[in-house]
Amino acid sequence: MTLDVVNWLAVVVCVVVSMISGFLWYHPKTFFPAWWKGINKMDTPAPTTGGPPSTWVLTVLAAVVQAVVMSVVLSAMGAGNVSAGVTAGVLLWFGFVAPTSLANKLFAGAGMKVWAIEAGNHLLNFVLFGAILGFWR
Repeated sequence: MTLDVVNWLAVVVCVVVSMISGFLWYHPKTFFPAWWKGINKMDTPAPTTGGPPSTWVLTVLAAVVQAVVMSVVLSAMGAGNVSAGVTAGVLLWFGFVAPTSLANKLFAGAGMKVWAIEAGNHLLNFVLFGAILGFWR
């Protein structure tokens, strides 16, 4: 399988959608306060910026990799519609992201609440990526 199956415009849209969904998911009026408390940062002032530029570069790069790999997987599956894309997104999340991140959070002592918030954001992104990439096949 080569990268010629990747719709690069759809990947760019996935990355933009990922940044928007992350902004909304971790907004102070949504899950940020519970997440901040869950990672034991309540004594630390909430950041007023998104952190150092390397954080943003690596976050965007991670979204690119996820979207490209999902595009390749959808192509290998012959999935060419929104429903198949969403199903693939859920299955990839359930099979790889959820269990891996669960083990990491439990061993780090972060607990189920932090895992649910973080994994929920990943699930949302995988579903959105699947829908976008499935639609754009």
